[in-house]
Amino acid sequence: MRKGLPQQLLRELLKNSKRSDRELAKVLGVSQPTITRARHKLERDGMIEGYTIVPNFRKMGFELLAINFAKLKPGILLSEVKESAGEYIAKFPNTIFASGGAGLGMNAVSISLFRNFAEYQKRVNRFRTEWKGIITDLQSFIVPIAAEEEFKRFSLTHLKDAVL
Repeated sequence: MRKGLPQQLLRELLKNSKRSDRELAKVLGVSQPTITRARHKLERDGMIEGYTIVPNFRKMGFELLAINFAKLKPGILLSEVKESAGEYIAKFPNTIFASGGAGLGMNAVSISLFRNFAEYQKRVNRFRTEWKGIITDLQSFIVPIAAEEEFKRFSLTHLKDAVL
């Protein structure tokens, strides 16, 4: 396999993952079986975890994106609470990311989409109530999902230009 081919293939797939191996082979100047092998290797190695689309969130009915920062009691993320937190957050399909972390005096973050402010507020109140013994602070950054507010549209295709 040509050196650098996996990274080139990954960049091309970030541009458009719908393209066939034959089309990718033509663009990259290698055979279709070489592309198929390279793609399978990227999948096996965990560089590609799945294929998806980037929808227009507004057209899906979402008006807000909320980045929630939480401060959890010390040691919570190291205990069995971590597993139950994962199970809890899995109940909310509009939460697209949640993790422990560090910054702004907080140690957890989640990113969620909401149809309106009332839905967001209901979720935050539920979260504060159901996890009151674990969360000591919860702050949100609310982003209206509207083209006129964006500086750069959300898309993983931007990563095609990142250095791998």
